[in-house]
Amino acid sequence: IPRNWTHHITTFLFLIFGLWSLWDAFKEGDDDELDEVEKELDADSKSNGGVNSKDADDFKKQSRPFLAQFFSPVFIKAFSITFFGEWGDRSQIATIGLAADANPLGVVLGGILGQAICTAAAVLGGKKLASQISEKIIALSGGVLFIFFGVQSFLATVQS
Repeated sequence: IPRNWTHHITTFLFLIFGLWSLWDAFKEGDDDELDEVEKELDADSKSNGGVNSKDADDFKKQSRPFLAQFFSPVFIKAFSITFFGEWGDRSQIATIGLAADANPLGVVLGGILGQAICTAAAVLGGKKLASQISEKIIALSGGVLFIFFGVQSFLATVQS
């Protein structure tokens, strides 16, 4: 894929993720996520009228589109942020160089393990941070940051 295209795709995604985060922040308000989930669970159990929740969940899964059965919105969002964020960055270029000189299987396994540890640290650190400040502030900050990166990327020149 030409570098010009990846630059424009990345810029577009930064702006979209920023707007999405801001939308979530203003849509959700200050509601506590746990309270919201508990209300949904209570509503589901009342609407099932004593039907086993496992059976109801299986029915819901069967009625969803094929790909949605395997890929939740959270999975798709996390995958796309990570995939496009890593696409063409310095660590990927270094990995390509390493794979040219070393065992590709070792490079793949090392890259996967390194990314997994880095992502786990980000998720756990983010969860700890989220327990100390409101979700709305995190969403607002993330949205503003993504939009800032999108504008900066839009104004930057594409190097070949």
